[in-house]
Amino acid sequence: MTVPRAPSARMAARPPEPLAARASSAPGDRATPTFSAGSHPRRRAEDHFTVITLPAYKAQDTLERTIGALPAGSADHLLLVDDASPDGTVDVARRLGIDVRVHDVNRGYGANQKTCYREALDLGATVIVLLHPDYQYDPSAVPALVAPIVAGVADFTFGSRFACTGNPRAGGMPLYRYWGNRFSTVAENLLLGSHFTEMHSGMKAYSRRFLESVPFDSYSDDFIFDTEILVAAIVGGFRIQEVAIPTRYTKESSSINVQRSLEYIARSIEVCWRASGMRRRQRRRQGTTRPG
Repeated sequence: MTVPRAPSARMAARPPEPLAARASSAPGDRATPTFSAGSHPRRRAEDHFTVITLPAYKAQDTLERTIGALPAGSADHLLLVDDASPDGTVDVARRLGIDVRVHDVNRGYGANQKTCYREALDLGATVIVLLHPDYQYDPSAVPALVAPIVAGVADFTFGSRFACTGNPRAGGMPLYRYWGNRFSTVAENLLLGSHFTEMHSGMKAYSRRFLESVPFDSYSDDFIFDTEILVAAIVGGFRIQEVAIPTRYTKESSSINVQRSLEYIARSIEVCWRASGMRRRQRRRQGTTRPG
């Protein structure tokens, strides 16, 4: 089974309502990070243009720390999408010179990612990084995620807190999240025929080709978006690499409660089950049409 490659369909699915606000309206007002490779977000044909996207909700206390931990030269542009935070997240982002988009209402984590990726593609990004601004994922790992894509050996990379004998519990991962992650990762690997150490990472990087090849605008506006985009990559035969990253849970780290976690696990396994069933049916059809 292959994932439909329909960039035009992706654009057609774009929500019709405009974003309520942007960081600046005048062409000359938009600030770029101090480590930016240039003020204009276009690239020479032979270069890569890396945009780090930050899906934000109530991140005023952790955003500056997250940005400060990024290695110099790890990105050409920073793009934050605020999901109608009631705090000062947007003000902090503007003070740091980050390019900002603001949702008029809270649309959900998946919807936030959709805006991140659409806007990054519109900026001309060739590599798009997803980094949570709550400081849960170590920003210093960004170059390790980007490198395989720039080298042309991966379409999709993600950080794994369990790779290379990683111990997320030592990094503060709650026990219910640890066992939920372990159980669901095993179940989803079995359904999809994959062998990843983690299927629920919130730190990822994508090639432009990948995002233009999957209909991510049709995915959920909720947390299940993460599973849907990973399943699309696996089923579509894209090149995926895991990168070992440390675990770092603090009181500011965003996290869903036990009930929401159980709902997320159930829905994730359901997405994988449906994808597995589609692959089985496709193989059966191919077997019946194969010349004897």
